[in-house]
Amino acid sequence: MQHRSQRITVVGAGYVGLVTGACLASIGHEVVVVDRDAGRIAGLEAGVMPIYEAGLAALVSGEIAAGRLAFTTDLAAAVPGAAAVFICVGTPPRPSDGHADMAQVMAAAGEIAASLSAFTAIVVKSTVPVGTGDEVEALVHARAPAADVAVVSNPEFLREGVAIADFMRPDRIVVGTDDARAAALMAAIYRPLNEAGAPLVVTNRRASELIKYAANAFLALKITYINEIANLCEEIGADVEDVARGIGLDPRIGSQFLKAGPGFGGSCFPKDMLALMKTGQDHGVPLRSVETAVAVNDARKGEMVRKIVRAAGGSVAGKTIAVLGLTFKAGTDDMRSAASLVILPQLQKQGARIVAHDPAGMGQAGPLLPGVLMAKGSMAALAGADLAVILTEWPEFAALDLDAAARIMRRPILVDLRNLVDPDEAARAGFCYRSIGRTGREAELRVPAEAAE
Repeated sequence: MQHRSQRITVVGAGYVGLVTGACLASIGHEVVVVDRDAGRIAGLEAGVMPIYEAGLAALVSGEIAAGRLAFTTDLAAAVPGAAAVFICVGTPPRPSDGHADMAQVMAAAGEIAASLSAFTAIVVKSTVPVGTGDEVEALVHARAPAADVAVVSNPEFLREGVAIADFMRPDRIVVGTDDARAAALMAAIYRPLNEAGAPLVVTNRRASELIKYAANAFLALKITYINEIANLCEEIGADVEDVARGIGLDPRIGSQFLKAGPGFGGSCFPKDMLALMKTGQDHGVPLRSVETAVAVNDARKGEMVRKIVRAAGGSVAGKTIAVLGLTFKAGTDDMRSAASLVILPQLQKQGARIVAHDPAGMGQAGPLLPGVLMAKGSMAALAGADLAVILTEWPEFAALDLDAAARIMRRPILVDLRNLVDPDEAARAGFCYRSIGRTGREAELRVPAEAAE
């Protein structure tokens, strides 16, 4: 079926806006992405991506060449004639109370209002608290009383590292509006994805806004749960990998997000949990399970520090620790709420010298981790180290040459906080090995006598 192309403006050339703009162009729409950062726009026009995301550079370049994607700093010029204007700006937590900071969203809405012409859907794709659509609508009508406009909620469900696939083959497309024209327009925009099998869920605006927070909170709860089960496994001699598989095969539970580790981080889960907590508190409905998960996740980083110190013989003072992985997850250069930002400074305070390697994140991590030496490769980081820590689940760390690593380290001690390495293989290579929730499979950790010196 032939799909009608729509003119779309995307406000914000960050992670969500750039992926959204490029993918909408790839399904046939005419898209202009607007950002006030002139340097970022110039870089994009030259093919330089401001973020690390697999496949994004090629997609952007291809859509620019096809004439479906353009970039500008001029929002006033990009709004007139657009059927829909997507707001894709940041909503970071406020330092004062952790609630989502809506300054960028409201500023964008105000600028859009000044340039509206014919009927336009203002689509809020940024993750926003429940009721934000009402506030945007009131602002737009105050700035442009005669404007023919509908404010729509359309939350994003993009995972960093696989964002393009998530957009093009989504589990669902959620649209929140009571305006029939806006609902029809959003259905037309997403028709190629809908006809390819993606369910289109149309709700009222507030339900749509809550869906994003509720979904992320549920996933974060699963991570927190399996981390606590991992702690229990270490005490009773069970393997958390077996436990996770055993419960994840239940279709009512599912296997995703049952991977034990140092706790959740990134740009979404921490801030969305805080925002959902605040929403519940504001409405007199405290979300105790969410509040507990946040507290448990915060404490998790300290537990990981203590695990590392124990593996080092009780002290890391004067010792060199090789850290493999700095970003909050593999497949991205994103350092937001990364475990490394908490764990590494605590080790430094205890006197450790840290040498780290990350395949994508060292440029972002350097200014955030003063005193941490950045190595060009895994083996360069491991050379001469008293202890190694796997902190991010990059595939190359799972494929480490353990025999070679053990030879070049001063002491072959490995703390695997992502369970990437097989304990038996680590033992055969001569490592004293510790991981998460797998004590029952690990050889007894016997720290060499010199490690405790």
